[in-house]
Order: sequence, then structure tokens, then C-alpha cells
Amino acid sequence: MILEAAMLHVKQGMEKEYENAFRQASTVISSMKGYISHDLQRCMEVKGRYLLLVEWDTLEDHTIGFRQSAEYQEWKRLLHHFYDPFPTVEHFEKINLT
Repeated sequence: MILEAAMLHVKQGMEKEYENAFRQASTVISSMKGYISHDLQRCMEVKGRYLLLVEWDTLEDHTIGFRQSAEYQEWKRLLHHFYDPFPTVEHFEKINLT
């Protein structure tokens, strides 16, 4: 399992509209092969800042399976116009601490 993480900065005054669009976009990402779960968190200190966490089976499920799909075009249409600046997405793997 890998964790996709993105710090999202939504244009001022568009937060509620973004959250509604994200609810709609959630059905897109959750339908993808390799998708496990996702979570969107609103920052308490900075208005318009969100943290997106998505769990995927493999890195390729995100970078190839999702990013190169027709469904990703719908994701982009719903969400990308809200971001300024455009987010950097990073991937993480869990460390076994025992």
C-alpha cells in the first residue's frame, strides 16, 4: 500500500464550492482499480488549505491507472480550477516500526 499526499490551496472565497465539487469527485476516484480510501482534511489555521490523503494498492495504480484514465479528465474538470498554486503530489510508504 502507498499513501498519496497533497497539500491543496484553494482560491480565496471558493472553499464551499470546492468542498461540494470534491464530494462529487470522490465518486470518480473511488471507482478506480487499486483505490483503497481517501480523506480530505480542512486546515484549522489557514483558510483555503486542505490536505488530501489517498491510499492506493500500488504507485502505478495512481500514476498510471488513474492519471492516464478518462476518469482523471473528469477529476481535473471538477477540481483543478480551484487550486492556486497547483499542488505538488507526493507518495509515501509505511515504515514498519516493530
